[in-house]
Amino acid sequence: MDFKTAALGGIAGAVLGVAAVYGLSGAGLLPGRTGDAAIHAYLMKHPQILVDMTNELQAQQQQADDDARQAAVNKLGTKAYFDPRVAFVTGPANAKTTFVEFFDYNCPFCRSSNAVVEKFYQAHKNDVRFAFIEFPIKGQASIDATRISLAARQQPDKYLALHFALMNQNGQTDAATVVQEAKKLGFNLTKLQADEEADAVSAEIAAAHTLAGASGIDGTPAFIINGKVREGAIDDHVLEQMLKG
Repeated sequence: MDFKTAALGGIAGAVLGVAAVYGLSGAGLLPGRTGDAAIHAYLMKHPQILVDMTNELQAQQQQADDDARQAAVNKLGTKAYFDPRVAFVTGPANAKTTFVEFFDYNCPFCRSSNAVVEKFYQAHKNDVRFAFIEFPIKGQASIDATRISLAARQQPDKYLALHFALMNQNGQTDAATVVQEAKKLGFNLTKLQADEEADAVSAEIAAAHTLAGASGIDGTPAFIINGKVREGAIDDHVLEQMLKG
């Protein structure tokens, strides 16, 4: 949730809180006298009421969003996220555990989750089915980086090394960053730049956005682990809980 959304939520909560207090006053349920002056005095004496109501409203809205997102993922089914036309898929097809990540290379929360994701991948690349879905939403630099990174999938033995290298960047990741890291990893740069121009790259970006929209996903990172969806950064504890279902 960004600052603007949080601010609007806080304002809405405060408005509803004031309305609720006026309603209680009208019904004679507030202690003491009723009327505007009494309501003002009561709110000034108990400002935590508005804070509590705002927090509760935001929690209820977040839960509703989470429930809607999970329902959308359930409707689509796990198979939709393991389509090679939208995801880089690796790991055994019959794995009992499935792991999906929507990400943007310039997303700070994706980066903060990367150590956990990479550690889990390295430990379970032979017994978990992974789908890595590039979902560039952080501006033109992310789109440019994604185009080359998607082209890198045509050299699949090196793609995940590039992916994790890009996730470990500190500054902005753009096309030049991807080329620089690809060069270090021994990619065929001539092929990489030629593959970037393929229509399939634009189609894959569009497909990722379509899939995210159908899933109710509008932020990164978003994880779907064993069919359970979560937007936001993860740590070892959160991953463990998601794996438990």
